[in-house]
Amino acid sequence: MVHLYKSVTILHKLSPFNGKVVDILIKNGKIAEIGNDLTDPEAKVIQEDGLCCSIGWFDIGAFVGEPGYEHRESIESLIKAAAYGGYTEVACLPNVNPVTQTKSSVEFLKQKSVNTPVRLHAIAAVTHNLEGKDLAELIDLKEAGAIAFADGNTSIQASDTVLKALEYLKIFGGVLINRPENAKLANGGQMHEGVASTKLGLKGIPSMAEEMQLKRDLQMVEYTNGRLHFSQVSTAGAVHAIREAKRQGLQITCDVAAHQVTFLDETLEPFDTNYKVSPPFRSQKDREAILEAVADGTIDTIVSAHIPWDEEAKELEFDLAEAGVIGLQTAFSVAMKSFSDKIPLQDIVELISTNSRNLLGLPIPALERGELANLTFFNPKTTWRFTENVNASASKNSPFLEEELTGCVFATHQQGIVTFNPAYPNSLQ
Repeated sequence: MVHLYKSVTILHKLSPFNGKVVDILIKNGKIAEIGNDLTDPEAKVIQEDGLCCSIGWFDIGAFVGEPGYEHRESIESLIKAAAYGGYTEVACLPNVNPVTQTKSSVEFLKQKSVNTPVRLHAIAAVTHNLEGKDLAELIDLKEAGAIAFADGNTSIQASDTVLKALEYLKIFGGVLINRPENAKLANGGQMHEGVASTKLGLKGIPSMAEEMQLKRDLQMVEYTNGRLHFSQVSTAGAVHAIREAKRQGLQITCDVAAHQVTFLDETLEPFDTNYKVSPPFRSQKDREAILEAVADGTIDTIVSAHIPWDEEAKELEFDLAEAGVIGLQTAFSVAMKSFSDKIPLQDIVELISTNSRNLLGLPIPALERGELANLTFFNPKTTWRFTENVNASASKNSPFLEEELTGCVFATHQQGIVTFNPAYPNSLQ
């Protein structure tokens, strides 16, 4: 199939066409031509007012339930949700069953996404069975294709394990991803510790639980000169510490969930488990610090924080329900809602496309003639509704379900496959 997109604004700083309105001809999975007044008798012509194009978006740390938890999310459903959300590549967490800690498990994930709309990458386990003790076979996993290493969404508690991991990963320039949370301080916490948690009678998770663990890890990085990425920072103290550590030249990066500043602890729906996330929605002070950190570049990328749960895990009392929301289909719209007052659209797109690859040392797709099409087409001003009918995930735990959102993906092109988003008004699907 040949597609000709007319009057599209390019948003990719490495492209010579950045900021320009051009036509894009895609033929046989490649960018055949970029220019003005293009024609092709075989092409399906697409013209949407306000349509933009960037390199395909890349998400770090989504949960895919296969193998072992397909009832929460299968590879097929994750790929569909990711493509509808504008992602052409996704790095998947290792907390499946069996854990992603062998060459064959890494290869399984890679092979499952051959000739699909979304290429999947493996984040392999740092420690055996994600227990936080003995290191996994890191070199073997790297050779098999693992692009980073983490113990899923679980913070490594033992200091000596973090130290050994950072030292070992230095051998081949590997990246450790760690969630900064002290499990003992956070134990039993249901939401951010503050006035709202007291009013609701729920045990709080103090900011200190994140900040103490993060500062410990910074000391480890300084000692080893290793490479560490902090996943889903959420507090003012955390971003201040990261900003200062970057000034000192430490090899660290960090991300924030798209939804993190959309709600506050005091404004979330009381006892609605779709608002129960980890890290929790925090205070206005934390929100302002996160927004400032995104604006000044302290935060390197925005992630979907896609954690699907089945109804049995969410339809419980708040203190018994699991934490997490699905986010692949809504991440861009929610990021626009959260951050567009602080940074321009161009920067939001760079955060979820170029920056996410850079921090993992991955090649950046080229948006040029003759290159394979790894592209996302989207309209930042189009409104749409995230309904159960367009939700492609196997789960539906989202505070944005049935909400009207602004900023909608139109289509993705990856591995010779075009995927049109059914949620886009007048979608071509």
